[in-house]
Amino acid sequence: QLQLVESGGGLVQPGGSLRLSCEASRFSLDYYVIGWFRQAPGKELEGLLCKSGSATVTINYADSVKGRFSISRDNAKNTVYLQMNSLKPEDTALYYCAAGNRGCSSTMRYYSSWGRGTQVTVSS
Repeated sequence: QLQLVESGGGLVQPGGSLRLSCEASRFSLDYYVIGWFRQAPGKELEGLLCKSGSATVTINYADSVKGRFSISRDNAKNTVYLQMNSLKPEDTALYYCAAGNRGCSSTMRYYSSWGRGTQVTVSS
């Protein structure tokens, strides 16, 4: 089974930037759709962005991050990235990447493999 490991989280001040990484092992990411999700304390899991295996399709599901977050992938490194700019305190959450082969979706059930998450805290 595809294994995913997120990294790059941490504490950042409002207005700062972070780049999260999602590295895959055991299988190539080339044919997988990758989605980024987050879950803030006391809130439901929120789908953020998705990129297809060919990188030709990118979908941003969350209005709250449009213009600030972007997704990219480097299939040679078997890694997908989430670039987060202009971070706000409300971006504080546990961030997950997930892989699937059913097409981009903000719905959890479309993804069969999940990482354990990386914590992002935005605070002064």
